[in-house]
Amino acid sequence: MTEQTNYLLDMDGVLINGNHIIPGADKFIDALNSKNVEYLVFTNNPIYTPRDLAHKLHNMHINIQEKRIFTSAMATALFLSSQHPSGTAFVVGEHGLKQALHEVGYILTDTNPDYVVLGEPFGYSVDQITKAIRLISNGALFIATNPDAAGRTPEGLVPACGALASLIEKATGRSPFFVGKPNPLMMRNALNFMGWHSRNTVMVGDRMDTDVVAGIMSGLRTILVLSGISTNEDLKRFPYRPTQILNSVVDIKLPD
Repeated sequence: MTEQTNYLLDMDGVLINGNHIIPGADKFIDALNSKNVEYLVFTNNPIYTPRDLAHKLHNMHINIQEKRIFTSAMATALFLSSQHPSGTAFVVGEHGLKQALHEVGYILTDTNPDYVVLGEPFGYSVDQITKAIRLISNGALFIATNPDAAGRTPEGLVPACGALASLIEKATGRSPFFVGKPNPLMMRNALNFMGWHSRNTVMVGDRMDTDVVAGIMSGLRTILVLSGISTNEDLKRFPYRPTQILNSVVDIKLPD
């Protein structure tokens, strides 16, 4: 009997672009739901909780339950819990990251924390960054949710976690440990979260440098969709290839 294929779906560039749905993404998710195909949507964005993201997607007519969403904030919390259970952290980030850390038993404090955890704040102050720099210099370990240097808004690019991490690294001489893609740790955490095995899971993403490479390093089959960042022309720059290249999720063949 053939094992059912599970799908790890990146969110931005695969299902949505900013605040706009990728044409046909809603019907693709409806097909997964109706056929009882297992899937998980994952994102490097640590700002929002799964419930927040499920609500956003629902308003775009993409019907995904919050239990099917996995964020870099959740991956970071799981990593820290495995490394140092019930620890303490100073967080530069938003509610999604703070809640994920609370849920694994972490205390958030700026008094001698075990870790400084950097996410993607909506806005940040020099005081916040200075506090993070001083805590790291005094011995706190430096963790960052993802290495993305910039994010996209309707107004244009904004600095993201990777850019802020570079600033702190330059000041402290301490490099962060990035949990999110392209670190395959995030995908392994997602597989464990769902109880899946890599042999029957496919990663679907829009970026060669994060999604596809992390999928390959995790032992997954990979599908690159051309509805987001990477293009056919970009493929020439990389020494690895996805298992399949499609225009969008609409072109994925699901079982009857």
